[in-house]
Amino acid sequence: MQLFDTHCHIDFPHFDEDRHDVFSRMADEGVSRIVAVAVEIEQTPRLIKLVESRDNVWFSVGVHPNHEVDHEPTVEALVELSKHEKCVAIGETGMDFFRDALPADVQEARFRTHLKAAHIVNKPVIVHMRDADEDTLRILKDEDVAGCGGIMHCFSSDWYAAKQALDMGMSISFSGNVTFKKNDDLREVARKVPLESMLIETDSPYLAPVPKRGKRNEPTYVKHVAECIAEVRGISLEALEEATTANALERFKL
Repeated sequence: MQLFDTHCHIDFPHFDEDRHDVFSRMADEGVSRIVAVAVEIEQTPRLIKLVESRDNVWFSVGVHPNHEVDHEPTVEALVELSKHEKCVAIGETGMDFFRDALPADVQEARFRTHLKAAHIVNKPVIVHMRDADEDTLRILKDEDVAGCGGIMHCFSSDWYAAKQALDMGMSISFSGNVTFKKNDDLREVARKVPLESMLIETDSPYLAPVPKRGKRNEPTYVKHVAECIAEVRGISLEALEEATTANALERFKL
């Protein structure tokens, strides 16, 4: 197997006690590559240290839409931080009205800053969208996300939103929530998304999939996401793995 967890937070303190063991389990279960995604600028040094110590890990640079900061990220700062050869994306960024920690106008300005940086460095933008479909999709269109490419991370919206993102050339990434018992509508979206536009992820340490729900998530569990989607689509697990890994390599220009 050659599974690619395209969105995790392996540098978070949740893994400080057993990070080496997590990487060992990844190898045992065929998870060959991961992207460690930033939620704040201050993460960058430890992300760089991590990716420089392991061949199969890449990282992103960005500030989460609801992360409170003393100074807003600038286009120039994001561009500079993303120059590292193993930085493959800008984000995660986007809009989040579920938590609503920051006003919509602050989130929007931050989101647009990330999109402008992504265009300059020609790297895809990792988009967090929660209870904010209309605004997120409007901004993506305004800022021509098709020009830099993007990923709808941990997709949890409906087919209408997915179709709009797909029409802008974006990838749709599914996480552990697609396995949850009551998420039939999301599984239907996973069935409809063209295979060539699909990615899989864990968003670990959060959103552990069935049958690990309630536990700390880790990249190894991306296999359960793949199994669920393969079953929904009526294809083999191997076909799903091969397609999503190839899609990730292309999207991240690896």
